[in-house]
Amino acid sequence: MRWIFQCFKGIHYVILNGVKQIVNLTEERRFILSLLPASCQRYYL
Repeated sequence: MRWIFQCFKGIHYVILNGVKQIVNLTEERRFILSLLPASCQRYYL
């Protein structure tokens, strides 16, 4: 389970000029997130 959370280490929530963005959320990471419960997904989506 540890490697899953290490995979998400590079995802960042950025606010630039008032615009909120999640950066480095790749398709691979989105796929892994889709396998996790909603309680985990809410931190990244």
